[in-house]
Amino acid sequence: MTLSGNEGALDKGAKVHPLCVAVPALNEEKLIAQTLEALAAQLHKDFSVVVIDNGSTDSTTAVVDEFKRRNPAMDIRLIREPQKGTGAAADTGMRFGADNGARWLARTDADCLPAPDWTLRIMKAFDDGLEMIAGQLNPRLDEGLGHGRRWLMLLAVEVASFFGRIRPGNKGDGYLGPYQMLPGCNMAITADMYLRSGGFPRTSIEELHEDRALSNSVRKLTRAYALRRDVVVFGSSRRVMAWGLPNTLAWYADHRFRPDHVDIR
Repeated sequence: MTLSGNEGALDKGAKVHPLCVAVPALNEEKLIAQTLEALAAQLHKDFSVVVIDNGSTDSTTAVVDEFKRRNPAMDIRLIREPQKGTGAAADTGMRFGADNGARWLARTDADCLPAPDWTLRIMKAFDDGLEMIAGQLNPRLDEGLGHGRRWLMLLAVEVASFFGRIRPGNKGDGYLGPYQMLPGCNMAITADMYLRSGGFPRTSIEELHEDRALSNSVRKLTRAYALRRDVVVFGSSRRVMAWGLPNTLAWYADHRFRPDHVDIR
């Protein structure tokens, strides 16, 4: 893991806030400013943001640097992870937070819009004793989807969650509680539990769904995890628009659909 070239603003040893939000990013110049704007608008502002550039060849890092310049009161770190993969990038960001003093970790993605009370609701869930939180993932409202398609996508998330509970790969000895689908772009976990569980596997999305792997690791250590539907992130529907809903569901169901290009931009 290496820092970006802007060394003065990116002191790896500087302590972060008690809550640290990791945002993996790969060629997200079109959307990442919107994600950062949504984070800047949070009602609960006692958090740091660490953007993990995963080898962008566009102006993603320049967009982040410009946003940092315009928002000096917001604690934003920009680091680089050269090993390509959502798991590797997310793990680097989460460990950056844990290594620099965060007690709680959260993750969203660089094409997502956390609701204004996202961090507030996350902290409430931690106050309630949860060690891992799965949030509610809704389709973004600004991508031209009609009401019917948005409803189908919400239904698809519920269907995927149900099949996750009966999926043989999510069953077995040693689990302390039932399977919980964990949206990688809307989740939070204590730093202690993240480290104890081994964290996100440092894999690419083509190899393994890192959020599922983390959920199953945590289930072997605690029952203090749950879905909180009031922890809301609006996620991009670009894979659905590119692949169609059936193929997208097949992709998330053990990669039964394998497209030529995974990183839809």
